[in-house]
Amino acid sequence: MTSQTPLWAPPPQRPGFWARLSTIQRVGLIAAALVLPCCGGATALAALAGDPKPASTVEAPATTETVAGDDADVAADQLAGGPAAESVAADPAATGPSDPAASSPDETAPEVTKKTVKVTKSIAYSTKKVEDSTLAKGKTKVRTKGVAGVRTLTYEVTLTGGKETGRKLIGDTVTRKPVTKVIAVGTKTASSGCDPNYTPCVPIASDVDCAGGSGDGPAYVSGPVKVVGSDIYKLDRDGDRIACDS
Repeated sequence: MTSQTPLWAPPPQRPGFWARLSTIQRVGLIAAALVLPCCGGATALAALAGDPKPASTVEAPATTETVAGDDADVAADQLAGGPAAESVAADPAATGPSDPAASSPDETAPEVTKKTVKVTKSIAYSTKKVEDSTLAKGKTKVRTKGVAGVRTLTYEVTLTGGKETGRKLIGDTVTRKPVTKVIAVGTKTASSGCDPNYTPCVPIASDVDCAGGSGDGPAYVSGPVKVVGSDIYKLDRDGDRIACDS
């Protein structure tokens, strides 16, 4: 009887993992399992076992920050989300310099206002003297009374907190001109050859008669002549204070 080869035969079974290990590999796996019970031990077992597909482990690159002193504890707590993170956020120094105005809202700057103020000042009048030939020499008479003028000054005043802190002149106007005082000074002199009792001039003589009359002089005067004093020459014959009028 001849043997026949079956049409399909199952593939030969591959030996198990432990069966494929050599004696040295088996001893190494047992030692690694006892010494490294964590993840590193499993990795070592896989390496010793020659597992064609060991588990891949990717470690992120480490970043290092150096924080000196007490800030190291604060930085650690910040990374961990601990209470130090909250304390740093609440620390005013961590948020930069504070605003003085914001820290003291009750202390407000004084109010600055401006207003216009007008001030009047007196302008002194001048004095002028004029000669007057109708006034006796040495005598004076006020012809025009002097009047002081007025000047108006306009200022812009700055007030800080209700107190004046500045003043600027913005206007200067003469609102009333001064009036010059005029004084008349007499220049008239009495004639040495005229009698003061008559006007116009009657010469001083031992006797004076009206010109064209019957008198024998030695001095004569043409009238009419007004008697202002005593009629010492008897020129006013009718007593009307007008002499030599006929």
